[in-house]
This record gives sequence, structure tokens and C-alpha cells, in this order.
Amino acid sequence: MHWKEEYKRKVVSFEEAAKQVKSGDFVGIELAIGACSPDMFHAILDRWEELKNVTISDSVPVRPSKLYDLDFMLNMDGHINYHPSFGMSLSRKILEARFPDYYIEQSHDLGDRYGKWSDVFITQVIPPNEQGWCNLGLTNFYTMEAIRQGRASGKQRVTIGEVNDQQPVVYGDNWLHVSEFDFFVESSAPVPEVTRAEPGEKEKKVGEYVLELINDGDTVQMGIGAIPEAVIAGMEGKHDIGIHTEMFPIGLPQLVENGIITNERKPFHKGETIATFCIGDKSMYDYVNHNPQCQFHPAAYTNSPMLVAQHPNMVAMNMALMIDLSGQITSEGLGHRQISGTGGQLDFQIGAFHSKGGRGITLMYAARTLKDGTLISSIVPELPPGTPITVPRTYAHYVMTEYGVANLRYKSRRQRAEALINIAHPDLREELRNSMKKIFYYQKKT
Repeated sequence: MHWKEEYKRKVVSFEEAAKQVKSGDFVGIELAIGACSPDMFHAILDRWEELKNVTISDSVPVRPSKLYDLDFMLNMDGHINYHPSFGMSLSRKILEARFPDYYIEQSHDLGDRYGKWSDVFITQVIPPNEQGWCNLGLTNFYTMEAIRQGRASGKQRVTIGEVNDQQPVVYGDNWLHVSEFDFFVESSAPVPEVTRAEPGEKEKKVGEYVLELINDGDTVQMGIGAIPEAVIAGMEGKHDIGIHTEMFPIGLPQLVENGIITNERKPFHKGETIATFCIGDKSMYDYVNHNPQCQFHPAAYTNSPMLVAQHPNMVAMNMALMIDLSGQITSEGLGHRQISGTGGQLDFQIGAFHSKGGRGITLMYAARTLKDGTLISSIVPELPPGTPITVPRTYAHYVMTEYGVANLRYKSRRQRAEALINIAHPDLREELRNSMKKIFYYQKKT
């Protein structure tokens, strides 16, 4: 059958696509902008009374829907449940209520996991080209592995593509054929945008420390936020920077235009910025659309620590919530309160650790102030019980706050503690030093 006829035969309504979900199914959803629309979610949720034991699992949600409404989902308990693999602001309230379960993940193996989990998998795609190939648009991440491994194993019964003609086309290993889907739902919706963060004085100070560690010819991984924005703003004068990352840095167009990013010294994909997904503003989406210099690959490839490590002078920058005095880093939760997820932080930290000349950089604020004015240190003697360790202390390297830089790599526990206390908030250092003496030094018995 010609692919056009096959495609036409597979196009159904949201309601018809939702009917493919059966009791007991695990419904896997692609990450971020690659996730299905609220209309698709709501078509499934509308069937809640006739379904039992259905799990919906997504990652990094960016479109509001009833799926993240705690009061709404409480009525569906036992019928349809929401259990994500990475939270964001939209899902934070329901996660903090501890109503959903949470799937522990790491970016490079999420495709394998969703391939083994999903009875039904749903992703957004671009309308097929003249050869019948659908571009995955702004999110590749775990789609290809989840679909191809899931279908090959026989686990994945139904694969649904929601066709959105407003997503840009991004080159690379970012295509699936019409024949790899069972159903298509056609929709047309604007792509969610993220406003660029404005760095303040703290962020600019941390950014200055980061810039001291970035040299001409380095390959860089960075995410989104006020500190990366401060780094981007200060990169004037750098040359031949390469980008191999999980997410396109939101300032990419300007850095390329100014000749700062050239990707010419990378051992792989020379001249190309490599990532696995993108969230940004319209100017960013226009830049990546049909741009051969911007390419997506599955996270199993981009985030493979083995591949990252083969880039000399790899610089990996990621935010953290808290670190203990021995160097254990958490970026995804405090205690049993799940906030986000491991994501690609550990992948790139390990890769940078084994890269010749590599630098793994953890970015954090020295302290946070509670509503009552209490100052809480982000550098602590011990992490709260139940706190997930995102980066083990064995891979901790550079840690930066607005008060300085601590290089932990070749230091003992006591030396690490001293280095971290030196970049803690000045008002909290004495208390930390007293704690260090109690936990890391011999206490003479009286």
C-alpha cells in the first residue's frame, strides 16, 4: 500500500484514538513539546469510568491539562492514574501531594524503559514528507527507542502519532515512517514557548566563575535558566565553542551569529550542534527549523556517558538543590519530596569526568531564605533522610555558588568539607564548620 493511502486509513478522531486504551494499559507519553495535546489527554480521561488500572506516564510536561489537577485525578484513583518519570512546574503540586507514583529514570536509558513499559505510546509528529517520513519536531528524546523496541518486543500494542503542523522540522536522526504508527490524530496548535530568564546579581556572579573555566575549543553542555543565561551573556571573546548537549541552549542563535559557537573542534558532528530536545521562544524555533547545523538524536546517543567522554575538554553544567559536606549532590528532590528527576545530569557528569580535560560543574545558590526570614544553607552536613542522590560524591568535581568555586575531585572528605564551607553563605559557615568537626573528626570521650 502506498504510504499516502496508509496514512489516510490510519487517521482517526481523538475519541477513536482514546478508545484504543484498555484496562491495565500503561500509556507512555513523549517528553515536553513532543507530548500529546490536552485534547488527547482529555479524550482518554473522559473514559475513566469504564477503565481500570490504567497508568499515564509523561515527562517534563509543558501543556496544562486536567492530568495535573490533583482534585480532578483523585476521583479517578484506581481507574486512571498519573505516574510521571520527571516532574516540572505543571506537575509539581500533584507530585508534592504524593498522589502519583514516580518512575526513577536517567535520560540515556528512558527509551529502553518506555519501550518495556508502554502498551500504548503517544507522541507528536510533523505531517509526513513526500517519502512518508514524519519528523519528530522539537523532541526526540525517548520516542524512537520506545516505539521501535516496544513494537519489536510485542509489548507495544498501539502507537499513536498526533500530527501538529505548527511544529518546526529539526534534522538529524529525528524521523519515523508512517508505517511505524497504528493511528494518527490531526491537530494544529501553537508550540509552547518559554520566556528567557533574566539573570540577577547572584546569577551573574556564578556565571563569572563558570566563564573562568570555559576555554576556546571546549565542548559544552548546558540547560535553561538564569545562570546559563548569565554564562551565555558573558561568552563574548570565546572562540570555537562546541555544543553537545541534552537541550539546545536558548541563546544558541546569538552565539552562532557572533562566531562563538562553531562546533569545529569537536571529534564528532563537526559544524553541528547536537541535542535531543528543545524548549525556547519563537526566535529559537525559527532558528532550528530546517537548519542543517542543528540536529537531534535520541537521548540514548546524545546522553551516552561513553560518547560524552570521547569529547576532549567536555564542560557539563547543571543546577543542584543541595550538597552535603562529602560531595553528595541532589538536584531532583529533598527528603521524599520529589521535585523533578535525574534527567541527563548524571549522564553528562560521568561523561565529563572521564573526558580528557573535562569539567563537571554543579551550579547552586549558597542558601535560600524562607518566608519567615530564616536562612537555609544549600551546603549541609547531611542531606535530609530519603533525599535522592543525583550525582554520587565519586563524580563530584567543581561546585559553584555566588561565593566562589570548590574543586572536590581529588580531595578527602575533610578537604571537601573545608572547600564547600568556603563557598557557603558567610552567616552559616561557622555552624557548618562545627558540624564538620563532629562528623569527620575524632571526638575524645569525656
